[in-house]
Amino acid sequence: MGNSTGQQLTPKPQDPLESARPRNLRNLLPYGLICVGVALLIYVASQYALMYRDQQDLAKQWAQQSSTSTGLATNAANSAPNSLVRITIPKINLDAIVVEGTSAKELLRGPGHIRSSAYPGDEGNVVISAHRDTFFRHIVELSKGDPIQLQRDGVTYSYEVTGKKITDPNDVSVIQPTLDARLTLITCYPTYYLGPAPERLVVFARLILPPPADQAGVSRVAAPTSPGVEPKPR
Repeated sequence: MGNSTGQQLTPKPQDPLESARPRNLRNLLPYGLICVGVALLIYVASQYALMYRDQQDLAKQWAQQSSTSTGLATNAANSAPNSLVRITIPKINLDAIVVEGTSAKELLRGPGHIRSSAYPGDEGNVVISAHRDTFFRHIVELSKGDPIQLQRDGVTYSYEVTGKKITDPNDVSVIQPTLDARLTLITCYPTYYLGPAPERLVVFARLILPPPADQAGVSRVAAPTSPGVEPKPR
């Protein structure tokens, strides 16, 4: 009489295709990551190319407006909202044309002027916002006393940085109207944060050199030749 308890089960042969499938997926993973990286680089490069093109077009419009302006400061204060503004900050090599509005589409073209804020030449708070990874990448480096210039309709308005602070995105006090002529720059912070930045960096400046009553002979520099921020050595 045979003893069934001594019998051993023969393992089922493993399908070689099933064992090879995980190895194939692991081998393909690096290539997939490379493709994703290349796609991201192409996307970023295309965005910068479009930004550069838009800034060139805006620079031509700004130059035309400046050349046809009477250059009177009184007219600059009452000029149409579509009059372009040029912002220059020598310390961080920023030279860009400001667009009107701060929608996602507008901020891809350049720094954006908050529509509800004052215009250069008006009394009050001129508020300009831009992305931390493009035009306002280096405003964190600004310190008290650094000069900023806004040019509009042939008139130059000179500002001096008075300070900066880190604040909450919901802090609307920094964009409120003011009795004095000032400039406020806003961008997301921290600068190199991955994902949506949780805070805002705000730079404050005051008008230090009101333009003379007749600034028809104001000197103008060449139109911007870069999409905004020139690379700085690190």
